Amino acid sequence: MKITVLGAGAWGTAFGQVLADAGNDVMMWAREPEIVEDIQERHHNAVRLPSVERLPERMGATGDPALAVRGASIVVVAIAAQFARVALERFASLLPADCMVVSLMKGIERSTGKRMDEVVCEALNLPAERFAAVSGPNLSREIADRQPAATVVACSDLEGAQLVARACTTAYFRAFVSTDVIGIEMCGSLKNVVALAVGMARGAGYGENTAAMIESRGLAELTALGEAAGAQRRTFAGLAGVGDLVATCGSPLSRNYTFGSNLGKGMSVAEASEASNGVAEGVPTTDAVVRLGDRLGVPTPLAKAMSRVLDEGLTCQQMLEQLFDGPIGME
Repeated sequence: MKITVLGAGAWGTAFGQVLADAGNDVMMWAREPEIVEDIQERHHNAVRLPSVERLPERMGATGDPALAVRGASIVVVAIAAQFARVALERFASLLPADCMVVSLMKGIERSTGKRMDEVVCEALNLPAERFAAVSGPNLSREIADRQPAATVVACSDLEGAQLVARACTTAYFRAFVSTDVIGIEMCGSLKNVVALAVGMARGAGYGENTAAMIESRGLAELTALGEAAGAQRRTFAGLAGVGDLVATCGSPLSRNYTFGSNLGKGMSVAEASEASNGVAEGVPTTDAVVRLGDRLGVPTPLAKAMSRVLDEGLTCQQMLEQLFDGPIGME
Protein backbone atom coordinates (compact mmCIF):
# COMPACT_ATOMS: atom_id res chain seq x y z
CA MET A 1 0.00 0.00 0.00
CA LYS A 2 0.90 3.65 -0.21
CA ILE A 3 0.96 5.02 3.34
CA THR A 4 1.44 8.62 4.43
CA VAL A 5 2.88 9.65 7.79
CA LEU A 6 2.02 13.19 8.88
CA GLY A 7 4.84 14.35 11.13
CA ALA A 8 8.50 13.35 10.88
CA GLY A 9 9.45 13.35 14.55
CA ALA A 10 11.29 10.43 16.12
CA TRP A 11 8.23 8.18 16.54
CA GLY A 12 6.67 9.12 13.20
CA THR A 13 9.93 8.39 11.39
CA ALA A 14 10.53 5.14 13.27
CA PHE A 15 6.99 3.98 12.50
CA GLY A 16 7.50 4.99 8.87
CA GLN A 17 10.51 2.68 8.80
CA VAL A 18 8.37 -0.13 10.24
CA LEU A 19 5.78 0.42 7.50
CA ALA A 20 8.47 0.42 4.82
CA ASP A 21 10.05 -2.74 6.25
CA ALA A 22 6.58 -4.32 6.02
CA GLY A 23 6.61 -3.70 2.27
CA ASN A 24 4.66 -0.45 1.94
CA ASP A 25 5.59 2.70 0.04
CA VAL A 26 5.82 5.44 2.68
CA MET A 27 5.55 9.18 2.18
CA MET A 28 6.58 11.33 5.14
CA TRP A 29 5.11 14.83 5.47
CA ALA A 30 6.98 17.46 7.47
CA ARG A 31 6.77 21.23 7.86
CA GLU A 32 10.55 21.61 8.13
CA PRO A 33 12.22 21.88 4.69
CA GLU A 34 15.53 20.59 6.04
CA ILE A 35 13.88 17.38 7.30
CA VAL A 36 12.04 16.87 4.01
CA GLU A 37 15.27 17.30 2.06
CA ASP A 38 17.23 15.03 4.37
CA ILE A 39 14.72 12.17 4.09
CA GLN A 40 14.07 12.62 0.38
CA GLU A 41 17.67 13.09 -0.76
CA ARG A 42 19.74 11.22 1.83
CA HIS A 43 17.26 8.79 3.43
CA HIS A 44 18.19 10.18 6.82
CA ASN A 45 16.52 12.28 9.51
CA ALA A 46 19.42 13.93 11.26
CA VAL A 47 17.18 16.31 13.21
CA ARG A 48 14.67 13.87 14.75
CA LEU A 49 16.10 10.35 14.40
CA PRO A 50 19.87 10.56 13.88
CA SER A 51 20.45 7.04 15.23
CA VAL A 52 19.25 5.52 11.94
CA GLU A 53 22.04 5.96 9.44
CA ARG A 54 19.90 5.16 6.41
CA LEU A 55 16.13 4.90 6.16
CA PRO A 56 14.56 2.38 3.72
CA GLU A 57 14.50 3.23 0.02
CA ARG A 58 10.70 2.93 0.12
CA MET A 59 10.53 6.09 2.27
CA GLY A 60 10.23 9.54 0.71
CA ALA A 61 9.23 12.96 2.01
CA THR A 62 7.38 16.12 1.00
CA GLY A 63 6.21 19.36 2.52
CA ASP A 64 3.19 19.58 0.20
CA PRO A 65 0.01 18.45 2.04
CA ALA A 66 -1.89 17.52 -1.14
CA LEU A 67 1.00 15.54 -2.58
CA ALA A 68 1.60 13.83 0.74
CA VAL A 69 -1.83 12.19 1.02
CA ARG A 70 -2.58 11.66 -2.69
CA GLY A 71 -3.45 8.01 -3.31
CA ALA A 72 -2.82 6.95 0.28
CA SER A 73 -4.64 3.90 1.63
CA ILE A 74 -3.60 4.75 5.19
CA VAL A 75 -2.73 8.15 6.65
CA VAL A 76 -0.81 8.03 9.93
CA VAL A 77 -0.91 11.05 12.23
CA ALA A 78 2.21 11.62 14.35
CA ILE A 79 1.85 15.27 15.33
CA ALA A 80 2.22 16.74 18.83
CA ALA A 81 -1.15 16.15 20.48
CA GLN A 82 -1.79 19.74 21.55
CA PHE A 83 -1.33 21.00 17.96
CA ALA A 84 -3.11 18.16 16.17
CA ARG A 85 -6.48 19.83 15.58
CA VAL A 86 -5.07 22.92 13.87
CA ALA A 87 -2.50 20.93 11.90
CA LEU A 88 -5.08 18.44 10.60
CA GLU A 89 -7.59 21.02 9.39
CA ARG A 90 -5.57 21.63 6.22
CA PHE A 91 -5.86 17.93 5.35
CA ALA A 92 -9.63 17.59 5.80
CA SER A 93 -10.46 18.30 2.14
CA LEU A 94 -7.41 16.45 0.79
CA LEU A 95 -7.81 12.94 2.18
CA PRO A 96 -8.77 10.11 -0.16
CA ALA A 97 -12.43 9.23 0.42
CA ASP A 98 -11.82 5.68 1.68
CA CYS A 99 -8.46 5.91 3.47
CA MET A 100 -7.92 4.78 7.06
CA VAL A 101 -6.54 7.36 9.47
CA VAL A 102 -4.23 6.07 12.20
CA SER A 103 -3.15 8.04 15.27
CA LEU A 104 0.19 7.53 16.98
CA MET A 105 -0.52 10.45 19.32
CA LYS A 106 -0.81 10.08 23.09
CA GLY A 107 -2.48 12.89 24.96
CA ILE A 108 -5.66 14.71 25.91
CA GLU A 109 -6.42 18.04 24.27
CA ARG A 110 -5.93 20.62 26.99
CA SER A 111 -8.49 23.14 25.69
CA THR A 112 -11.35 20.63 25.34
CA GLY A 113 -10.44 17.59 27.47
CA LYS A 114 -11.00 15.38 24.42
CA ARG A 115 -9.09 12.25 23.48
CA MET A 116 -7.09 12.12 20.26
CA ASP A 117 -9.64 9.87 18.53
CA GLU A 118 -12.25 12.58 19.13
CA VAL A 119 -9.91 15.35 17.96
CA VAL A 120 -8.89 13.54 14.77
CA CYS A 121 -12.41 12.51 13.80
CA GLU A 122 -13.72 16.04 14.41
CA ALA A 123 -10.87 17.78 12.57
CA LEU A 124 -11.10 15.48 9.54
CA ASN A 125 -14.88 14.88 9.63
CA LEU A 126 -14.07 11.19 9.82
CA PRO A 127 -16.45 8.31 10.68
CA ALA A 128 -15.32 6.16 13.60
CA GLU A 129 -14.86 3.04 11.46
CA ARG A 130 -12.10 4.78 9.47
CA PHE A 131 -10.08 5.70 12.55
CA ALA A 132 -7.53 3.53 14.35
CA ALA A 133 -5.26 4.20 17.33
CA VAL A 134 -1.86 2.59 17.81
CA SER A 135 -0.39 2.35 21.31
CA GLY A 136 1.91 0.09 23.28
CA PRO A 137 5.41 -0.17 24.79
CA ASN A 138 6.94 1.56 21.79
CA LEU A 139 10.04 3.62 22.60
CA SER A 140 10.95 5.08 19.23
CA ARG A 141 14.73 4.68 19.53
CA GLU A 142 14.47 0.95 20.22
CA ILE A 143 12.01 0.37 17.39
CA ALA A 144 14.23 2.41 15.07
CA ASP A 145 17.01 -0.04 16.02
CA ARG A 146 14.64 -2.86 15.00
CA GLN A 147 14.58 -4.41 18.46
CA PRO A 148 11.63 -6.82 18.97
CA ALA A 149 8.48 -4.98 20.07
CA ALA A 150 4.68 -5.18 19.94
CA THR A 151 1.78 -2.77 19.82
CA VAL A 152 -2.02 -2.67 19.80
CA VAL A 153 -4.13 -1.36 16.92
CA ALA A 154 -7.66 -0.40 17.96
CA CYS A 155 -10.59 0.43 15.70
CA SER A 156 -14.34 0.21 16.25
CA ASP A 157 -14.39 -1.91 13.08
CA LEU A 158 -12.26 -5.00 13.67
CA GLU A 159 -11.50 -5.32 9.95
CA GLY A 160 -10.05 -1.82 10.00
CA ALA A 161 -7.81 -2.74 12.92
CA GLN A 162 -6.67 -5.87 11.12
CA LEU A 163 -5.88 -3.89 7.94
CA VAL A 164 -3.61 -1.53 9.86
CA ALA A 165 -2.06 -4.37 11.87
CA ARG A 166 -1.09 -6.22 8.68
CA ALA A 167 0.42 -3.03 7.28
CA CYS A 168 2.78 -2.59 10.23
CA THR A 169 3.71 -6.16 11.14
CA THR A 170 7.31 -7.17 10.44
CA ALA A 171 9.79 -9.76 11.67
CA TYR A 172 10.59 -7.52 14.65
CA PHE A 173 7.34 -5.59 15.18
CA ARG A 174 4.11 -7.41 16.02
CA ALA A 175 0.68 -5.76 16.06
CA PHE A 176 -2.31 -7.06 18.03
CA VAL A 177 -5.86 -5.82 17.45
CA SER A 178 -8.66 -4.48 19.62
CA THR A 179 -11.99 -2.70 19.29
CA ASP A 180 -11.48 -0.75 22.53
CA VAL A 181 -10.47 2.61 21.06
CA ILE A 182 -11.31 4.48 24.27
CA GLY A 183 -9.15 2.14 26.35
CA ILE A 184 -6.17 2.37 24.02
CA GLU A 185 -6.44 6.16 23.94
CA MET A 186 -6.75 6.44 27.72
CA CYS A 187 -3.80 4.13 28.33
CA GLY A 188 -1.54 6.06 25.99
CA SER A 189 -2.48 9.43 27.45
CA LEU A 190 -2.66 8.81 31.17
CA LYS A 191 0.52 6.74 31.57
CA ASN A 192 2.57 9.84 30.69
CA VAL A 193 1.42 11.48 33.93
CA VAL A 194 2.58 8.42 35.88
CA ALA A 195 5.93 8.51 34.06
CA LEU A 196 6.46 12.12 35.13
CA ALA A 197 5.94 11.12 38.77
CA VAL A 198 8.18 8.04 38.56
CA GLY A 199 10.89 10.01 36.81
CA MET A 200 10.66 12.69 39.49
CA ALA A 201 11.06 10.10 42.25
CA ARG A 202 14.06 8.58 40.51
CA GLY A 203 15.63 11.98 39.96
CA ALA A 204 15.17 12.78 43.65
CA GLY A 205 17.03 9.61 44.61
CA TYR A 206 14.18 7.32 45.66
CA GLY A 207 14.39 3.61 44.88
CA GLU A 208 12.40 0.62 43.69
CA ASN A 209 9.70 0.62 46.38
CA THR A 210 8.75 4.22 45.68
CA ALA A 211 8.74 3.72 41.90
CA ALA A 212 6.64 0.55 42.18
CA MET A 213 4.18 2.29 44.50
CA ILE A 214 3.72 5.19 42.08
CA GLU A 215 3.36 2.89 39.08
CA SER A 216 0.83 0.56 40.71
CA ARG A 217 -1.28 3.37 42.19
CA GLY A 218 -1.02 5.22 38.89
CA LEU A 219 -2.26 2.15 37.04
CA ALA A 220 -5.24 1.89 39.42
CA GLU A 221 -6.01 5.56 38.83
CA LEU A 222 -5.89 5.41 35.04
CA THR A 223 -7.86 2.13 35.00
CA ALA A 224 -10.67 3.68 37.05
CA LEU A 225 -10.70 6.73 34.79
CA GLY A 226 -10.76 4.55 31.69
CA GLU A 227 -13.64 2.41 32.92
CA ALA A 228 -15.63 5.50 33.85
CA ALA A 229 -15.07 6.81 30.32
CA GLY A 230 -16.35 3.57 28.76
CA ALA A 231 -13.13 1.58 28.28
CA GLN A 232 -12.69 -2.15 28.90
CA ARG A 233 -10.80 -3.00 32.09
CA ARG A 234 -8.75 -5.75 30.44
CA THR A 235 -7.15 -3.25 28.06
CA PHE A 236 -5.25 -1.72 30.98
CA ALA A 237 -3.70 -5.09 31.86
CA GLY A 238 -2.28 -5.56 28.34
CA LEU A 239 0.38 -4.10 26.07
CA ALA A 240 -1.17 -0.65 25.87
CA GLY A 241 -1.66 -0.45 29.64
CA VAL A 242 0.84 -2.28 31.85
CA GLY A 243 3.22 -2.80 28.92
CA ASP A 244 3.46 0.86 27.98
CA LEU A 245 3.56 1.91 31.63
CA VAL A 246 6.58 -0.32 32.31
CA ALA A 247 8.46 0.94 29.24
CA THR A 248 7.67 4.62 29.78
CA CYS A 249 8.35 4.61 33.53
CA GLY A 250 11.59 2.66 33.31
CA SER A 251 13.64 4.18 30.52
CA PRO A 252 15.59 7.41 30.05
CA LEU A 253 14.55 7.12 26.39
CA SER A 254 11.10 8.27 27.55
CA ARG A 255 10.78 12.05 27.34
CA ASN A 256 8.19 12.04 30.15
CA TYR A 257 10.42 10.02 32.47
CA THR A 258 13.41 12.25 31.70
CA PHE A 259 11.36 15.41 32.19
CA GLY A 260 10.19 14.16 35.58
CA SER A 261 13.73 13.11 36.51
CA ASN A 262 14.97 16.61 35.85
CA LEU A 263 12.21 18.00 38.08
CA GLY A 264 13.28 15.60 40.81
CA LYS A 265 16.86 16.85 40.52
CA GLY A 266 15.61 20.34 41.30
CA MET A 267 15.01 21.86 37.88
CA SER A 268 12.03 24.14 37.30
CA VAL A 269 9.47 23.28 34.62
CA ALA A 270 11.09 25.87 32.34
CA GLU A 271 14.56 24.43 32.93
CA ALA A 272 13.34 20.86 32.36
CA SER A 273 11.66 21.97 29.13
CA GLU A 274 14.91 23.51 27.92
CA ALA A 275 16.92 20.44 28.88
CA SER A 276 14.59 18.10 26.96
CA ASN A 277 14.16 20.44 23.98
CA GLY A 278 10.44 20.82 24.56
CA VAL A 279 7.64 20.03 26.99
CA ALA A 280 6.84 16.34 27.49
CA GLU A 281 3.28 15.35 26.53
CA GLY A 282 2.47 14.40 30.11
CA VAL A 283 2.79 18.02 31.22
CA PRO A 284 -0.27 19.43 29.41
CA THR A 285 -2.07 16.11 29.94
CA THR A 286 -1.83 16.32 33.74
CA ASP A 287 -4.36 19.10 34.25
CA ALA A 288 -6.61 17.55 31.61
CA VAL A 289 -6.61 14.30 33.62
CA VAL A 290 -7.57 16.17 36.80
CA ARG A 291 -10.48 17.85 35.02
CA LEU A 292 -11.55 14.54 33.48
CA GLY A 293 -11.54 12.89 36.89
CA ASP A 294 -13.63 15.70 38.35
CA ARG A 295 -16.10 15.40 35.48
CA LEU A 296 -16.39 11.61 35.78
CA GLY A 297 -16.40 11.56 39.57
CA VAL A 298 -13.16 9.55 39.77
CA PRO A 299 -10.45 10.46 42.34
CA THR A 300 -7.10 11.34 40.73
CA PRO A 301 -4.68 11.83 43.64
CA LEU A 302 -1.53 11.21 41.59
CA ALA A 303 -2.56 13.57 38.78
CA LYS A 304 -3.55 16.23 41.32
CA ALA A 305 -0.22 15.91 43.10
CA MET A 306 1.68 16.21 39.80
CA SER A 307 -0.48 19.17 38.83
CA ARG A 308 0.69 21.00 41.93
CA VAL A 309 4.29 20.10 41.09
CA LEU A 310 3.91 21.67 37.65
CA ASP A 311 1.83 24.68 38.71
CA GLU A 312 3.18 25.44 42.17
CA GLY A 313 6.68 23.95 42.16
CA LEU A 314 6.14 21.26 44.82
CA THR A 315 9.20 19.16 45.58
CA CYS A 316 9.17 15.39 45.13
CA GLN A 317 8.87 14.90 48.89
CA GLN A 318 5.87 17.24 49.00
CA MET A 319 4.32 15.45 46.02
CA LEU A 320 4.66 12.10 47.77
CA GLU A 321 3.26 13.52 51.01
CA GLN A 322 0.19 14.70 49.11
CA LEU A 323 -0.12 11.28 47.47
CA PHE A 324 -0.12 9.64 50.93
CA ASP A 325 -2.60 12.15 52.33
CA GLY A 326 -6.18 11.09 52.97
CA PRO A 327 -7.98 8.23 54.76
CA ILE A 328 -6.87 4.60 54.62
CA GLY A 329 -8.44 2.98 51.58
CA MET A 330 -9.08 -0.47 50.13
CA GLU A 331 -6.59 -1.97 47.68
